[in-house]
Amino acid sequence: MVLAFCGRSLVIFIRSCVYLGRIETKIVDKKILGPMNRSYVFPIILGLSGVSVLMWLGFWQVQRLEWKNNILSAIAEKISASPTALSNSPEEKMDQYRSVVVEGNFKDIEIHVLSSIKFVGPGFKVISPFVLEDGRVIMVDRGFVAESEKNKSRYLGPISIQGNLLWPDETDVFTPKPDLKKNIWFSRNLREMSKYLNAEPTLVILEYSDPPLKTPLPQPIGLNIPNNHLSYAITWFSLAFVWFGMTIYMLWRIKN
Repeated sequence: MVLAFCGRSLVIFIRSCVYLGRIETKIVDKKILGPMNRSYVFPIILGLSGVSVLMWLGFWQVQRLEWKNNILSAIAEKISASPTALSNSPEEKMDQYRSVVVEGNFKDIEIHVLSSIKFVGPGFKVISPFVLEDGRVIMVDRGFVAESEKNKSRYLGPISIQGNLLWPDETDVFTPKPDLKKNIWFSRNLREMSKYLNAEPTLVILEYSDPPLKTPLPQPIGLNIPNNHLSYAITWFSLAFVWFGMTIYMLWRIKN
């Protein structure tokens, strides 16, 4: 549909140029020649160039939209898949978002990552080391607690957890270092958290537990990945249409 629209627009643009410039093209000595007022040359070249570039950008965003939709579909499929046992050495490239089930006990130590929930307010994500039945220690994001519940005691186990593996990408050069005295962290940095908790750099985001727990409030993984390529494509195609209209107007002004 978009391709047909763009094709029709380009045809109309060329026909308008022919009409307004009284271009009579013909092939002579392998050159396209014809009587053309020189004042039309620059607007036509500028118009064709601008429309072509803007249309190309629009089609590029359409391709990016298809690419992003495929990625989101694959992620959604992984998140909603039946849970499997946690492998001995999960890898980000292969296991990001994978649904897993683990059983064991929490250690009585936590990391509190500054967070907030819409309509609830500020609080913390609670990250705890989790001892598996085979003795391995991983990390579990238990969910969200309000500021008033930050230092309350919590259930340690035994417990069965279903959730998704995640390698968060939340840390950059502007992220403050954690305040270890107050136990306030500003991102889920797996390497730093695993060192602090003496655990593997493996994080499971809790979705369900048995027995079920009311607090912390589980914050399962959702598809919160932005996908703005459609709006970008519409923007570029709209700019191409405006450029096309301005070119026609310029040619009309020259003609009159």
